[in-house]
Amino acid sequence: MNQTQLGKTGLSVSRLGFGGLFVASFATQFADAQRAVACAVELGINYFDTAPGYGNSEEVLGQALRGMPHPVILSTKLGGRPQPFNPQNKAGLRASVEESLRLLGREHIDLLMIHEPDRPGQYAWWTDMVNVTGPVLELLDELKAEGKIRFTGLGGTTTTEMAHLCRSGKFDVVLTAFNFSLLYREAALEVFPAARAAGMGVIVGSPLQQGALARRYDQELDSPAAFWISQARREQFKALYRLSDECGLSLPELGIRFVLSHPAVDCVLMGARSVAEVKQNVAATERGPLPADLLRRLDEIAARVPYRPFGEPFGLGWHLGNPAGYKGQGAG
Repeated sequence: MNQTQLGKTGLSVSRLGFGGLFVASFATQFADAQRAVACAVELGINYFDTAPGYGNSEEVLGQALRGMPHPVILSTKLGGRPQPFNPQNKAGLRASVEESLRLLGREHIDLLMIHEPDRPGQYAWWTDMVNVTGPVLELLDELKAEGKIRFTGLGGTTTTEMAHLCRSGKFDVVLTAFNFSLLYREAALEVFPAARAAGMGVIVGSPLQQGALARRYDQELDSPAAFWISQARREQFKALYRLSDECGLSLPELGIRFVLSHPAVDCVLMGARSVAEVKQNVAATERGPLPADLLRRLDEIAARVPYRPFGEPFGLGWHLGNPAGYKGQGAG
């Protein structure tokens, strides 16, 4: 597995990382998660991402990684714990870090991210968003001085707010999710340039849009229940499927290799639940970036819908698998 330096951190990370959301007990059994994690380490993956908000993912990863023969880089987040959560309470935030250390079985956290710092309606992290100030930054400095964390990061989903936070120069890494994939390109407009200008490492999460690009949805796209999918988006998906057939590459392989083809991206996270998925994603990564002509074709398909149509759920993958489960604009 090829590695690259993660921005200014000096950390050498595998180009493919392990997203810990789907090893939580709500998504898989512990034995399956343990086998998937062990397989990932054996195949050269050394970057693992988790968060308090991912069910019991921290505990599962902590147990699964214990005693592994190769060192790994662990990233977790602040946000959602303890309840009721107060992002302005330093004591509560510190307690969350101590709990992460306990669950992960570590003396220090390699990378501690602020979870969703770009959504004021979710977590009110900032006392001054313009100048990017808040108690959480004071705590991060304290934890660094104490040796409990090594580097800091941002983990979010929007683009303009994340770019603004990157430009503050106060963070080492950015994790942008749902915003850079085969059909969604927003992160490349502002987040990537802002992060690189600040010397930050760039990690892309949800390259397959949490399932929307993991398999074909031919029947679902034509279902009367999927009235909420715009006609332009339907045709865009179908064009992508035709290209996948033509080039002989599966959607997951296209998705992972596309993200890693961008020069600003250091690492892409997979949401593997099984050994088979780990092996599939590692094999795709090792085939390297996509050829220029294929990237051009993908750009043309993405340009068919260069925006998110009104009414399209943010978590599109969840809804494509159950088109009748649409609950309204912005759901998911």
